[in-house]
Amino acid sequence: MTSQTLVFSMDSQMLERIEQKFREKVVFAEGRKDKLFHIFGQELTEEETWALKYLFAYMPVNDLADYDGELFLSHVRRTLDTRKRVPWGDRVPDHLFLHFVLPYRVNTENIEDYRGILYNELAERTAKLSMADAILETNYWCHEKATYIGSDLRTISPLTLIRNARGRCGEESTLAVAALRSIGIPARQVYTPRWAHCDSNHAWVEAWADGQWYYIGACEPEARLNQGWFSPPARRAMLINTRIFADYPGPEDITLYEKGFTEINLLENYAPARTLYVSVKDRQGAPVSGASVRFELYNMAEFYPIAEIKTDQQGKAAFKTGYGDLLIRAVSGGRWNETLFKGQDGECVELVLDSSEQPAGIVDFDMVPPPEGEGEAAIALPEEKIRDHNRRLEEGAKTRSEYERTFPSEEEAFALAHKTELSPERVWDILRKARGNSREVAAFLEGRSSEYGEWPLRLLESLNEKDLIDTCRQTLDDHLIGALSQRGQWAEETFAKYILCPRVSYEMVVPYRSLFQNAYSAGEAAAFREEPSKLARLLEQGYTHYEDLPNLKGKGNPAGTYSLMKGDLQSLDILFVAVCRSLGIPARLHPSEQKPQYLVDGGWEDAVFSLGSPRIQESSGWGMLQLLRDSEAPQDAPAASYAENFSLARLEDGVYKTLVYPYGSTDVYDESYEVEPGAYRLTTGIRLKDGTVSVRFLYFTVRAGDTTEVVLTYRETVVDIPVLGKLATGSVLTRLDGSEVVLEDLLESAGSIAAWIEPEREPTKHLIRELSELAESFDQLGMPIVLVIGDTEWNVSFDPAGYPRLPVRTVFVRDSSYASLSGFIPKPAAHEAGYPHLFVLDSRDQIRYTASGYKIGTGKEALQIAAAISQFSNGSE
Repeated sequence: MTSQTLVFSMDSQMLERIEQKFREKVVFAEGRKDKLFHIFGQELTEEETWALKYLFAYMPVNDLADYDGELFLSHVRRTLDTRKRVPWGDRVPDHLFLHFVLPYRVNTENIEDYRGILYNELAERTAKLSMADAILETNYWCHEKATYIGSDLRTISPLTLIRNARGRCGEESTLAVAALRSIGIPARQVYTPRWAHCDSNHAWVEAWADGQWYYIGACEPEARLNQGWFSPPARRAMLINTRIFADYPGPEDITLYEKGFTEINLLENYAPARTLYVSVKDRQGAPVSGASVRFELYNMAEFYPIAEIKTDQQGKAAFKTGYGDLLIRAVSGGRWNETLFKGQDGECVELVLDSSEQPAGIVDFDMVPPPEGEGEAAIALPEEKIRDHNRRLEEGAKTRSEYERTFPSEEEAFALAHKTELSPERVWDILRKARGNSREVAAFLEGRSSEYGEWPLRLLESLNEKDLIDTCRQTLDDHLIGALSQRGQWAEETFAKYILCPRVSYEMVVPYRSLFQNAYSAGEAAAFREEPSKLARLLEQGYTHYEDLPNLKGKGNPAGTYSLMKGDLQSLDILFVAVCRSLGIPARLHPSEQKPQYLVDGGWEDAVFSLGSPRIQESSGWGMLQLLRDSEAPQDAPAASYAENFSLARLEDGVYKTLVYPYGSTDVYDESYEVEPGAYRLTTGIRLKDGTVSVRFLYFTVRAGDTTEVVLTYRETVVDIPVLGKLATGSVLTRLDGSEVVLEDLLESAGSIAAWIEPEREPTKHLIRELSELAESFDQLGMPIVLVIGDTEWNVSFDPAGYPRLPVRTVFVRDSSYASLSGFIPKPAAHEAGYPHLFVLDSRDQIRYTASGYKIGTGKEALQIAAAISQFSNGSE
């Protein structure tokens, strides 16, 4: 075979580039050569050979470390076979097949051999449909398998999501893309990295059918393509993108290209867009090439870089974005500069790199998101199609609910607890969280508790909740037996948290204890336990730092990184901690700095990776930061909540690195933070109803051995509570017991909250979560909260008893067609925004606040208005 062979419509130049990159990967992955590349010794077709070379050529470092060649060969053979079987296989152009069907990875999920499983589920259901209808049908199938729930940063695999029956949007969209690709339909995961008008982000799916890309909301089917609850928010986005693990030439705008990794910008398909041109110069006015230009957006109380682009030889960088505000920061060679770019400004920015020290004092400014926009009017669907769609949603929810009823019950958990002599409540808590993996977890508890007592349960309790749904018994056995063999004299709490627990960061939990325990002699292990710095120096000699792709850093599992002997800094840090724990050395990543540490003489010592080599860092000492309450804060100032309305960041190489603390932490004044010495920025923000944020920067310095006191302050804002309308009286609703009730009879003179919701949809789930988290505050107000649900939404998967954490005065009622909402919404735009529709009413049944559709923070805004109204009704107005 020669490089002149034309396969997949690739010209000789592209084939030569793939061949070259493939050979580089063979050399790069020498440590796992036999595990990865032995498959080329099998009898392969020309297509199989080049498909495999294509995948290996652009394969991330962690995948070379964590998986074996047989997995990729099986994936390639199934994908090529599917292309021949599906009716549209020959209609998909080769370049789309290579970039959007063949790839095995969607996001940062654990890779499994799922193509055949998903194909068998979907092939017959879609065989007689058009490509467009097959996309819709696949999403109905996804709806049968999973629904939305918020969770941590680790992305579970498609098969794990099916087993769990719920996941966050990034996991739902990973499943939908995997399912579509499994039947030969080009598909890609689409992200807005961060919203501009509210916190958080969102992911959905684009799929190609007969010459056109369409979008869908994964696991949230609509009756037609290019429709979803996220359509109105997307019109306010500042960036919408997708990532491709290859050299991708377009035709879409390319935002980022490096190491064969391409990020394309799809914003103008969803929102008004314009291109910003940034010119970076030094103090002498000369252009700076290779400078990093960060386009930062306020979200979750930090300034998050939605894009980072290097300047060209002329010192210029271009970025297509929306019509909102951005903080643009340029950095190069230890110098930087930044500017607040307003949405109404022109399209050209010049930054002179003249700063090497941070500013002093306080800086206040506003961040304004793009304005709301109206979409094109959609042609009304026939009633028959709407009825069929609602029927499909009901059937999908029923299918999923029937599967969930196969999970072990509380009674079964208690029986297992009795059998194993473990705490019934603790066993039930574990099995409840394990969901579709609970049988595996139960078998582990039953099989090991007789020998090891409570320790199997303690191991499970040390894991993150998501780990319980995809950690198998073999892995649990490895960590239980391996950890207990290194029990030593450590206190139980130290042992459980820093030796027994296999979870280090957000990597996949795999069996690694026996591997590392067998890798070193008894004498070496004893020496490492006596002086852990020796282990750091040993790793320092043999391992190479190689930065992985941006979204895959820190995702390499310890066993894979160990065998490849290469990894990004975060994955190498994880490896060090895992080896320490395997050998009975308490180790962790520092809670905020995320640097590897080991316990010695009752204190934590650093062992950080620098330039690819782990070294013992000579401690220059830590500083302490004490946050103080603002004694002059107005009564309505927000309660401090980390990553919700404030964050801390340290200046490193010209960029502010946000410190990692638990989201929503409120005990911020109780004790000092242990932090590294350096220049810091405290960011506080109050988001207003239109999405604008009142931002405050407070700059300060922390010195080693000193305690720095900083007053946590917010900008003063005025809450406007206008009268937006009045309750339309006479709407008849149905109580849970079947009796009828007039809406106004559920409301009270002190004020009320009413919301029309769709429990199956992600926007409503966010609102329910926020109301639950604020239950104590709502209970103090004593206001009734009326949640109205239509008949089509009151399906088998919805049970009011499934929301025990809601405020005590929450009432669920039914409204067959949401007729009671008619006349309640003041503007047609709110109808397009979709559910939930929430209203706060005062003592005169006047509407004082309304919010529609997806918006993180609606619960807190409603609480703030409700509290003010309550004061008014008590005579304070």
